[in-house]
Formats: sequence, structure tokens, C-alpha cells
Amino acid sequence: MEKRLSEFLKIAYEHGRVKDLNDAFEEYPIDEEWHKGKVENVLNENGESYNVYEIGDIVFVKEYSYPDGKTGNNHFFVIIDQDNTAVPIENFGMLISSNLNKLKFKSNKLLEKDGINNLEKDSLVKTDVIYKIPNEQILFKIGIVTYEKIEEYKKSFYDSLKNKD
Repeated sequence: MEKRLSEFLKIAYEHGRVKDLNDAFEEYPIDEEWHKGKVENVLNENGESYNVYEIGDIVFVKEYSYPDGKTGNNHFFVIIDQDNTAVPIENFGMLISSNLNKLKFKSNKLLEKDGINNLEKDSLVKTDVIYKIPNEQILFKIGIVTYEKIEEYKKSFYDSLKNKD
């Protein structure tokens, strides 16, 4: 069966901007995040348990294994797109970080905490890379990002392609 990806994901793949989840934490170390990668530090944020996630959901992704056997740490992501032709569904997300020092990079966009996203601190969304997030790596959903914000992140992604190619 041929994969039918969205135009957004086709362009992301064509430009080599879709990465495996194990590549997500090199630039944004977990020890610089407010939750330090500990689930117990996040659970007070109204974590909701789901099996199906949607575009715009902010999810907490659990530990995973790097190819060299080391363990990666927990982190927040916003689901930006999905491939519904695969079973199970593949989620594609952008990393969320509370390290606001990295807002100096043009592709990082401010995401202010509010009652919809349920973040504990103002954070940023890294919009220049898309990460593949298997459902089994998602521990829970904590909130959502509006459709308008998702469109802003996609526009920033496209802008980053123009500036680097």
C-alpha cells in the first residue's frame, strides 16, 4: 500500500527535516527543562490518558532507547501532523522546551502557558524539525494548541526551509 502523506509531511521528508524521536534531545537536554524528565513532576498538570491523539495535542513522550543503547528522557511535543495510512497511526511532532534562552533562534516560537495548553511555564516550540512519535512512546496528553498556532508553526517550518536551502 502506498503511503499518502499530507503535503506538509511530503515537503518535510523531501528536505530531510523528519527525524526519529531519538534525535530530539541533543540540542534541548532534559536537565534544562523545568520537569527534569520526571513524570511525577508533570502529573499535577491534569495528565489525561488516551490511545488516540490529534493534531494540536501536547503530549508527554516517555523514555526511549538510542541506537547505542543509551536511554533518552521524557519531553513534551505538540503533534503537528499524522500519517493515518499506517497502522498504528504515526504522529509527527515538534519539540516543546521551557528553555526560553533558545528563543534567540528564529525557528523557535514562544508558547505562553494558559488554561488550554496546561503548561506550567512559558515555553517554546522548535519548528525547524519534525519528529516521528510512535503512539506507544506517548505517556499522556496534557493539553492542546490551537489550530492557529499549528498553522503558525507550519509557516515557520516552511520559512526555515527557504532560509536554509
